[in-house]
Amino acid sequence: MRLAWKILPKPRNLFFNRPALRENSMTRSFSPPRLRYLPLVLALGWGAAAQAQSLLDLYQSARGYDATYQSAKAQFDATLAKADQAKALLLPKASMDLSSSRTNYESAAAAIDRVYGTQSATLSASQPLFRPADWATYAQGIKGGEAARSALKAAEQDLIVRLSQAYFDVLASSDSLQFVKAQKTAVQEQLASAKRNFEVGTATITDTREAQARYDLVLAQEIAADNDLRVKNLALTQLVGLAEAKPKSVTAPVILNVISPDDVNAWVSQSQLENQGLLQLQVALDVAQLETKKAQAGHLPTLDLVGKYIATDNNGTATSTANSGSNITTLGLALNLPIFAGFSTQNRIRETVALEAKARTDLEGSQRTIAQATRAAFYGVQSGLGQVKALEAAEVSSQSALDANKLGYQVGVRINIDVLNSQSQLFDTKAKLAKARYDVLVGGLKLRQAAGSLKVEDLEQVNALLAK
Repeated sequence: MRLAWKILPKPRNLFFNRPALRENSMTRSFSPPRLRYLPLVLALGWGAAAQAQSLLDLYQSARGYDATYQSAKAQFDATLAKADQAKALLLPKASMDLSSSRTNYESAAAAIDRVYGTQSATLSASQPLFRPADWATYAQGIKGGEAARSALKAAEQDLIVRLSQAYFDVLASSDSLQFVKAQKTAVQEQLASAKRNFEVGTATITDTREAQARYDLVLAQEIAADNDLRVKNLALTQLVGLAEAKPKSVTAPVILNVISPDDVNAWVSQSQLENQGLLQLQVALDVAQLETKKAQAGHLPTLDLVGKYIATDNNGTATSTANSGSNITTLGLALNLPIFAGFSTQNRIRETVALEAKARTDLEGSQRTIAQATRAAFYGVQSGLGQVKALEAAEVSSQSALDANKLGYQVGVRINIDVLNSQSQLFDTKAKLAKARYDVLVGGLKLRQAAGSLKVEDLEQVNALLAK
């Protein structure tokens, strides 16, 4: 937020701009000194400034509010839980079965009418010893956790870039509105000057009409700039979840750092190793290769260590009233050897090999795409830095041209339209310069995102350029 202090005209009352308040209906009146309200005015001004948020402040708000990031975080937790499920295939399993029955036995021939019951408990346990498919599934779970971490980091980097873009879009739109307002004031002054000169006969009506036309055009530009600022504010609010998000402005003079390292090949090499999207595709290729191993394991036997303990208690039988019981313990190995499965295993292997080739091709294609995107981001930042320098020089030149045209207009060697054109050129250059600086800041973050090295620390460096 920018606070512009100016000396107020001499109002009769600081707040109401009307005759001084009367103490009562009697003739006595009072007019308090203006300095009495100065602390209140300053407090209100500083309170408004305190409401402005820095880039880091809004980033923390966006982390807890942005739906895209929250979705990625929930997906990360779900993937880790799924990876832990795969580990269960390699661990022992145990179960217990309990049963109880009651029998009413009647025999008229044997004159028997007896009720007896049976209770049993079975404890079963098994430990996989050789299951290649389960080991491959467990390895896939570990790879899935790696992919989830890369996806979450990519979502965090994307949030940093989206927030920075929205943040500086608001600042750029706000600057444009301020420049348009300043241009409106300048054109309004030029219009008044043209009217005065026409009234005294030193200028023609053409100067007045040209100034009026330019003033009307600036009014339309002001409406468009104000609406654009509203839209940009809405986009930022939707991202951070704050109803009154007010970005802090960049401290002048703006010092933009050069790219380090200043070598596009170094950035491309880093992107091939650290780009989060490529890391996820590399994990997808590893998972596809493990899926082929799982399919090939369909030809291999499986071996488990199994054990069982059965305890039985009989309260009599159909022929006896004596109680009886038994305890049986069994320990052994269970071997399963596949012989023929209707060619399903062979076809499954063919499928996984084809999917593995697809994953490899997807990785290679993305490597080329990321390399191209990294080069484009690098050259974009370099071009932006060059544009900033050129626009800074253009701003100085435009200011000099405006001053010269104003002086020439006063002495009669320039006409009104020359001054108006110089004003438009100056304020247009100022707006383009501010936008170019913001684009360089966001472009640097996008370059680091493409290279996979974007961190919150990079956001802190940009945040250091904002007003304290």
